[in-house]
Amino acid sequence: MRAPARRVSAPSGAWLGGRFALPRWSLAWTLALAASLATAPAGAELRFSDRPEIFLNDFDLTVQVVLLGALPPSFQESLQSGVPTHIRFYVELWQHSRFWFNRPLQARLVERQLTYNVVTKEYKVASVAGEEHEPYVTKDLREAQRVASELRGFKLGPVSGLDPRELYFVRVRADVSLNGVNSFLARLTGDAEETPWLPSTLLTPTRTQ
Repeated sequence: MRAPARRVSAPSGAWLGGRFALPRWSLAWTLALAASLATAPAGAELRFSDRPEIFLNDFDLTVQVVLLGALPPSFQESLQSGVPTHIRFYVELWQHSRFWFNRPLQARLVERQLTYNVVTKEYKVASVAGEEHEPYVTKDLREAQRVASELRGFKLGPVSGLDPRELYFVRVRADVSLNGVNSFLARLTGDAEETPWLPSTLLTPTRTQ
């Protein structure tokens, strides 16, 4: 007896011309997202001026870094109307491995808040987390931005716990946001910006490489 013929179903609407076609709702959502990205405000070009500078003495490992574009023009109107700007620095110490994965050793967060007083017409930079500094008050916006965007003499940790035979590096990242909200939607609408991770050069507890 002849074997029964195998039934071949007609191609569904999800497969057209040898390529998988997205459902209509998914395609519409994708197009809407693309349109939103195309019309989103220009980025703040948030970036670091250079690689992190690392200083080693007999006791501490300190980090110094300067953030550029910490107050984009789109933030200034909100700042003047009373909406605070938050600047966050993420600082990590890693042990370098030549043959395996790098090992994280320490992670710190420094957060600052920049506000404007409409009555006194003064800007204030206050430490929110990760450091203890008296608030800095000035009537010069550029000076306030400079103070908020410089991380100088930040003590990441003691040198005593580091092996002089090993290599280490520090990496930093930063974000700025209105009201401290850094989300995908906030970045999409231009209310937040962030940088990628930036590593330092390799170093040992006694010398830089």
